[in-house]
Amino acid sequence: MFSHVVIFWTDPANPTAADALVAGAQKYLEPIPGTVKFHVGKMVGSPRPVVEQTYQVALNIVFTDKAAQDTYQGHPLHLEFIAQCSKLWKKVTVYDFA
Repeated sequence: MFSHVVIFWTDPANPTAADALVAGAQKYLEPIPGTVKFHVGKMVGSPRPVVEQTYQVALNIVFTDKAAQDTYQGHPLHLEFIAQCSKLWKKVTVYDFA
């Protein structure tokens, strides 16, 4: 298994950015073959101080292995997601682990 976790901080000047980013991920990324599990959603607040709460959207994709994730990175739909949706975020952090 290989997990690809992407955390997005959206543009605060755009109040619909988080919803648009979730919709864009579902449209462009979810159909890409090779994923074992796909989950995208908006941050859920928590009273626990250890929970990171400054981001707005998170994406978690599980692949069979790193090679499948490498193929995903160059897939035309992934590139289209970046082209169409990158205006919606101000910062992105990626966590990849196996």
